[in-house]
Amino acid sequence: HYAPRRSATDVNFDPDLPEEYRDDLDPGYRIREIKEQELLLEIQDKYERALAAAPELLQWATDVLPNAAAAQSAEDPTAASGEAAPGAEDDELLGGTPAVDGGPSTSEASAGGSQMAPPHSFTSAGSDHTLADAIMHGVQTSGHAEAAEASGSVPTFGANAEAQAAPVEAAEESGAGPQQTATTPSAAPKALSCGGKIRPPDGRPKICHPESADSFYPVELDGVVYDSFNLRVVHERDRTGFEETKDFPIRLNSIVAGRYQVLEYLGSAAFSRAVQCLDLENNRMVCMKIINNNKDFLDQSLDEIKLLRLIRANVDNIDDKNCLALVDYFYHKEHLIIVTELLRDNLYEFSKYNREACEEPYFTLGRLQRISKQILVALEYIHQLYLIHADLKPENILIKSYSRCEVKVIDFGSSCFVDDSLTNYVQSRSYRAPEVILGLAYDQKIDIWSLGCIVAELWAGFVLFQNDSVQSLLARIMGILGPLPAHMMATGRFVPQYFTQDGRLFRESQSPPPSSAATMPVDPHRSLHLLVPKRTSLKQRMRTNDEVFLDFLSSLLQVDPALRPSATEALQHPFLSPGRYSDGFQ
Repeated sequence: HYAPRRSATDVNFDPDLPEEYRDDLDPGYRIREIKEQELLLEIQDKYERALAAAPELLQWATDVLPNAAAAQSAEDPTAASGEAAPGAEDDELLGGTPAVDGGPSTSEASAGGSQMAPPHSFTSAGSDHTLADAIMHGVQTSGHAEAAEASGSVPTFGANAEAQAAPVEAAEESGAGPQQTATTPSAAPKALSCGGKIRPPDGRPKICHPESADSFYPVELDGVVYDSFNLRVVHERDRTGFEETKDFPIRLNSIVAGRYQVLEYLGSAAFSRAVQCLDLENNRMVCMKIINNNKDFLDQSLDEIKLLRLIRANVDNIDDKNCLALVDYFYHKEHLIIVTELLRDNLYEFSKYNREACEEPYFTLGRLQRISKQILVALEYIHQLYLIHADLKPENILIKSYSRCEVKVIDFGSSCFVDDSLTNYVQSRSYRAPEVILGLAYDQKIDIWSLGCIVAELWAGFVLFQNDSVQSLLARIMGILGPLPAHMMATGRFVPQYFTQDGRLFRESQSPPPSSAATMPVDPHRSLHLLVPKRTSLKQRMRTNDEVFLDFLSSLLQVDPALRPSATEALQHPFLSPGRYSDGFQ
């Protein structure tokens, strides 16, 4: 953790605001240990009392639940036997396997341990709602069941599912199934692709794509535009064979590919190492990122090159958009190498040094105003290109100038297009948006949530939503920002992994072994932990009386993405007005 900012003496806290944190390192929740059987009885008792208080629910339960029980027993034998769902530990960006066909992957099903289902947790064929939903969110009549199903109780990630299914349905209506079409000799050749993308006009500037330097590409076929870019392979003449080791040798003052002189080792990341080099062609300092010799890392880095080229091609001066500038890229000694402009410390390292050195705090409200605006300008630009950064955090924002407080957004290796087949594993956990955690459809506004977390962290001196698991992250969010919206709880695919059916946050006291998670039966004596969020507020966490700054943070940290501003909208907030702070924009 950061060394926490000292409390300001002139901050006046409202005594009516709740505050249950002991200090800045408080975990943010209390734990109540309970046996699984006891919890099920508590939930059943709550249902019975809710039915007694609202008799109109009784007829709905009587009509729906018996038929639902029979339907579920026939369709899902494991539900009747009480078997738990598969589980695995929560993973960071590169650790998980994307979901397939809309269902959660093995990794996704883990964080809550066993899939607890209290009595009467049946669903009918015409409705995805349980009795608990009726109690928590109100009864939905059968006339609205089809509309609810159409609205997407299981969100569609990426491209429209109806658009994807249309070619198959058309083939079936014509009497020829997909396999028949593929094997019919007279069938027309078909492109091997993921399908074309149709982007309706929405006022965004036209996207310019970088030149391919190829006489054939770009080419369009079946609605898909194929493009290419050249990757130089730099090698030594009159030499063949494999390198002696899979690790790229880094030696000070050595010259890489006959052009870049290594001057300093900068650090390492999950799949690369970075060094400071002197470009002997133009006598310019650059940063060289050497990608580890691994196919997955290679493929991800090729995506990053593709996106950096696109970002550079759509603006005259990349510095105006506060994004990292690509200088060069090539393949050398069995490694992909990316060369970019050289920047300074990242915000995490610099903030940590600034506070531990007991110097005057660098991140004043004026400087945070500058940093926030620069990041929003970068996000607005990449969002216009239909991109989601998807891994915004202090480590991925580098300082360009300390005196002028200039920063740039880097690391587009996890970025994706809004109409890609989006994975559930995006964003580092402390900066992960609620819609991603709960398994809802998401868009570019997850970057806005991450920015809110970053600004709060730089000001307060500690991670706003400190956590050691997804459940503890949710507890911190709920304790600081309030309960999660009912519609997100009702439609999130991963909600049952973290919440009981009466809305209480839980996790297993001991995680089951991954090998036995899929077959482990319900154990009434299994010990569970209910996480009870401690109440506090954003104002209490930030320790400031600046209401405009608090309102800016609150807007970025809206739990409901529909209420969260876009980057363009956030740039209009009064907090970013010139002249507000002496060390801010003038």
